[in-house]
Amino acid sequence: MATIKTVGIISKPEATAAHELVPDVIAWLRQRGLEVRCDEETAAYTNGETAIPRAEVPEGCDLVIVLGGDGTLLSAARSIGQREIPLFPVNLGGLGFLTAITIDEVFLELERALAGQHRVGKRKLLNTQVQRCGQVIASYDALNDAVLTKVSIARMIDLEAYVDEQFVADYKADGLIICTPTGSTAYSLAAGGPIIFPSVPTICITPICPHMLTNRPVLVPETSVVRVISRGPDESVFLTIDGQIGNPVREGDTIVCRSTQWSLLLVRPPRMMFFDVLRQKLKWGER
Repeated sequence: MATIKTVGIISKPEATAAHELVPDVIAWLRQRGLEVRCDEETAAYTNGETAIPRAEVPEGCDLVIVLGGDGTLLSAARSIGQREIPLFPVNLGGLGFLTAITIDEVFLELERALAGQHRVGKRKLLNTQVQRCGQVIASYDALNDAVLTKVSIARMIDLEAYVDEQFVADYKADGLIICTPTGSTAYSLAAGGPIIFPSVPTICITPICPHMLTNRPVLVPETSVVRVISRGPDESVFLTIDGQIGNPVREGDTIVCRSTQWSLLLVRPPRMMFFDVLRQKLKWGER
């Protein structure tokens, strides 16, 4: 890890633990001569700290601390964009698959990070474009997934899927999830998808409640381009990125998903390996 001189802090709003933790973290960093950049949510936990829009916090930073849960981390990942800045995730929430550092470990792990003793895991992102009449009308980068779901309460949606130039299937289902290995433990897992080791170079396609029970999750190479064409009536399908942002999809729109060339750099505690997280979060082996 490069020498750390400037640290950004992105926080979950209305987190009880953050009222005490945020001022302590800022004071700890400044005592070591580091510059600190805070988003609006972080500044709200302080007495007069200057606030910067979240999208601008990572500019010039060598490390970004995320105080919250996985949702806050997903938002922070989009703010970082193509900058390969390490994210230091602290869990203030509940489940926390990605935010593996606990409140009790914050300062010990920060010491290790400043000394360059941390593991940094690389997590590929998924770029998703919405194409309409040959034009790209929207583009997003997702750490977890791109999800096409129905808008109507009762009706299924019709989706036509391709991998590169190969036709996959016409899906009649409640929706379709295209996810990264990181996102395999999110919505895809709940929909019956596999758990994928983070370093496996793949994209997973998981149908949501398909009409044909033989429509099962499919893993394709990371180098593949996944195209999904909406065949339902206008505004019957909605695209959601990481469960947080998105837009309605019209009939004939094409959703194009591919792995990005850059990765999210995620600081991982040296004691916490992937299967340790699974056992801890999913309670494997407990009765």
